[in-house]
Amino acid sequence: MSNPFTWREVAATEGRVVAPDERLPWVQTGFMGVQHVIAMFGATVLAPILMGFSPNIAILMSGIGTLIFFLITGGKVPSYLGSSFAFIGVVIAASGYAGKGPNANIAVALGGIVACGVVYILIGAIVQAVGTGWIERFMPPVVTGAVVAVIGLNLANVPIKNMAAGNFDAWMQALTFLCVGLVAVFTRGMVQRLLILVGLILATVVYAVLTNGMGLGKPVDLGGIAAAAWFGAPAFTAPVFTANAMLLIAPVAIILVAENLGHLKAVTAMTGRNLDGYMGRAFIGDGIATVVSGAAGGTGVTTYAENIGVMAATRIYSTAVFVVAALIALVLGFSPKFGALIQAIPLPVMGGVSIVVFGLIAVAGAKIWVDNKVDFSQNKNLIVAAITLIIGTGDFTLKFGDFALGGIGTATFGAIILYALLGRTKN
Repeated sequence: MSNPFTWREVAATEGRVVAPDERLPWVQTGFMGVQHVIAMFGATVLAPILMGFSPNIAILMSGIGTLIFFLITGGKVPSYLGSSFAFIGVVIAASGYAGKGPNANIAVALGGIVACGVVYILIGAIVQAVGTGWIERFMPPVVTGAVVAVIGLNLANVPIKNMAAGNFDAWMQALTFLCVGLVAVFTRGMVQRLLILVGLILATVVYAVLTNGMGLGKPVDLGGIAAAAWFGAPAFTAPVFTANAMLLIAPVAIILVAENLGHLKAVTAMTGRNLDGYMGRAFIGDGIATVVSGAAGGTGVTTYAENIGVMAATRIYSTAVFVVAALIALVLGFSPKFGALIQAIPLPVMGGVSIVVFGLIAVAGAKIWVDNKVDFSQNKNLIVAAITLIIGTGDFTLKFGDFALGGIGTATFGAIILYALLGRTKN
């Protein structure tokens, strides 16, 4: 395998696609890395909070996990690994978490997360051994396009329902995605490439003027930044292995496979490079990252849809950007002050950015249909796409005892099964 840390430097010319094995000059690559950190930060911190885990460890392990994934895939698959929301329900069930403060039974949940990672690695090893020929048979463009679109649509409720407490916040979300849109359309060069970051900064400044200056909403609070230490090691926790927790949490590997598969298909569609040959490695890398995270006290990790959206917007797929983002996450993990700085970004502004990012993911799915000329005059294609989009967007959930398969999971496996059943006919 060639050295994964070797990239060909290219200029940031207008509209140029930067491939995974290319990079912009390091200063510009650094800014792109910051943009990706901001894109993943909200969700990567929110997931551990909902489970009673340490956000600092989650950020730290997301950086370590991303570097592990980069090395296992030989630097060929652009991806950021952040906290997976698929674990929340089963972790709460396994640990009996009451929903507030530190999780007293975190060690038991960590044992289940490690077990899930092991199962995930085994799935990746099988894929690596037998090949990926089954992918085109079971996941044609109509299926993959629907699954990728669902990854974005399934997250739509997060910013719209949970990141705007009132009418003012909703207007600030609208102002934020307007700022991003204006930067995307009316700027040029590197500023346009940094549309998410620049739009977020502009919206934050306006938000501060309206709240801190005019008293129209919840003001920006910088007290947390001043109070936070520059350096501080997070409190690691060792896992405890119990049969019940492992049996409950390990099946989440199925959902992680679905998310990773959708990620690879989305990046393939955007870059024009077939990444099927790296699928086994991608599963193994994600699995090892989940094991390492769980062993240290962190959440299970997954390839992040938020960062797919940033790639779609910037057309920069350089894996060098993700190495930089991972290193920044390592610094954040050991520096509460830097973490507090990003956490000071107003929630409505993060919500507005999330609307843009999640929407871009959904459009990437539609692009798969357009690029592959999916024929929707065929009823099988029409029905598969229609049902997949609705059950994924509506978070349709099926329960198997204490294990729940919802949203992206039901949409992915539902689309595969539906196409297999309906594909027996010509129409």
